[in-house]
Amino acid sequence: MKLTGVELRRISIPLVAPFRTSFGVETTRDILLLRAVLDGQAEGWGECVAMSDPLYSSEYVDASVDVLRRFMLPKLFSLDHVDGAVVGPALEPFKGHWMSKAVIETAVLDAELRATGRSFARELGATKDRVPCGVSVGIHNSVGALLESVEGYVSAGYVRIKLKIEPGWDLEPVRAVRERFGDDLLIQVDANTAYTLQDARHLARLDEFGLLLMEQPLPEEDVLGHAELARLVKTPICLDESITSARTAAAAISLGACSIINIKPGRVGGYLEARRIHDVCLAHGIAVWCGGMLETGLGRAANIALAALPGFTLPGDTSASDRYYKTDITEPFVLSADGHLDVPAGPGLGVTPLPGPLAAVTTWTEWVPA
Repeated sequence: MKLTGVELRRISIPLVAPFRTSFGVETTRDILLLRAVLDGQAEGWGECVAMSDPLYSSEYVDASVDVLRRFMLPKLFSLDHVDGAVVGPALEPFKGHWMSKAVIETAVLDAELRATGRSFARELGATKDRVPCGVSVGIHNSVGALLESVEGYVSAGYVRIKLKIEPGWDLEPVRAVRERFGDDLLIQVDANTAYTLQDARHLARLDEFGLLLMEQPLPEEDVLGHAELARLVKTPICLDESITSARTAAAAISLGACSIINIKPGRVGGYLEARRIHDVCLAHGIAVWCGGMLETGLGRAANIALAALPGFTLPGDTSASDRYYKTDITEPFVLSADGHLDVPAGPGLGVTPLPGPLAAVTTWTEWVPA
């Protein structure tokens, strides 16, 4: 099939509550969606997880629009045949811009699979038809407000709680959540690179809380620092921002920098590279889980499909739609009473945007012909 055109669509969708991490606060998601058309008829969707500002990573939405329009789409338009497996190698000459590569690969894969009646989950190699779900809880203004939020998520059925931390907001909130909800609740923390190796002694104080893992405490380039930290703390170290490919995952594993990896498809260039990271980790006995970037139902559907692969043994950030959005742009994903979400089984992603909700949040569109 040939890529005959692409629609770039920007949407602005408010969060149900502000989401604060060590690098900032989000109240509204500025999201780039991409609709790819193959052979003038088959179409598929992708969601770019870049943020408005280059805070989580060097990527941001305006840059994604630019690099897609000026470099990536012309390259793909020039090819006589495009399918999901072709996108990554074709775009390899362009350095970085993983999230931009991921969104076009996802849309092409979705179109290809819809045209042939195959599901995203089956194509990736999923072995489960439902996945356990955790939830990411941002930094709050007070411990009391945090406990109230966690109470709501536990009551809703989430099987794992992830607490965002930063210097000055770590020991006290984690202790409070552990004491309130007991030793049986799965709790992990995520620092989003907020600490340095000099904080090792302080981070070791988190060991007493029996955490599932400590996610990305040090800067993304400091893989050796993570290896040293792993020798100084008992809590398992999980890498997120440091992992950009199967190659970097293999290197981190060989250095002893982590015993768990958070796989975010947008951060690694797409779901096919995410599957390769999964395979590397599975071969080395490294646990993996699927991270989230506050996706709409489009990105959530793809993440749930990925999380159904056999190596995903820990609950991911594949929360229900109402965790972030009052109204999603697809049919909402609803958490079951036992804290699971069903894996979409229809062709492609198994979901499509609803015209009304999509139009209501659209701020800009551009059709880019081949």
